Amino acid sequence: MATVAFDPKQLAIDSIAGEAALDAERLTPDWLRRRLAEQPDWQPEITQDFLSVRAVPVRAAVLIPLVQRPQGLTILLTMRTGHLSSHAGQVSFPGGRSEPFDGSPVATALRETEEEVGLAREHIEVLGCLPDYLTGTGYQVTPVVGLVMPPFELRADPSEVAEIFEVPLAFLMDGLNHQRLSVELPGGRRSFYAMPYERFYIWGATAGMLRNLFHLLRA
Repeated sequence: MATVAFDPKQLAIDSIAGEAALDAERLTPDWLRRRLAEQPDWQPEITQDFLSVRAVPVRAAVLIPLVQRPQGLTILLTMRTGHLSSHAGQVSFPGGRSEPFDGSPVATALRETEEEVGLAREHIEVLGCLPDYLTGTGYQVTPVVGLVMPPFELRADPSEVAEIFEVPLAFLMDGLNHQRLSVELPGGRRSFYAMPYERFYIWGATAGMLRNLFHLLRA
């Protein structure tokens, strides 16, 4: 499924996940460092979205950038340009396809982040990784969690990124902001999460990875 055949914003909301918001203590750099370094026994809720178009997925990695702001941590996200062959116009983490010269998923995430949004790796402290996520477009994505220390400069690659923005981590780590939706597709009925924030509609793989981060931090 290289392109989305429906507008998720037009679908009815099936339910709200509704779990309690994470305590403020769990949204601090020191607590996050410990949690990612010594992960408890936990299970990701979602490991793939829809049905993959490839029998053998392509390896990729994204960065979940936690920006240290005076008012609290935020997550840096991108709005993809509308002409791309996959996930056009959608909200995504910076990242992309792994290359043979990348030594690890972390190397892929850092390289792609620098290429897409101009965020230099010296500003990023890698904390750890979430379980791989299989996208409907056939990518096996490793989400890499990193703390980002301002000040830094950003420069969007106009061929891939239409906009860069930040969302408070506290908003995304609150089950009351996690909507559950579903759609009927040729392969059957599929469910997914959405986390609308202001004028930005976060859904699909990005919301699924955020949902897994939520489960890790609340475990």
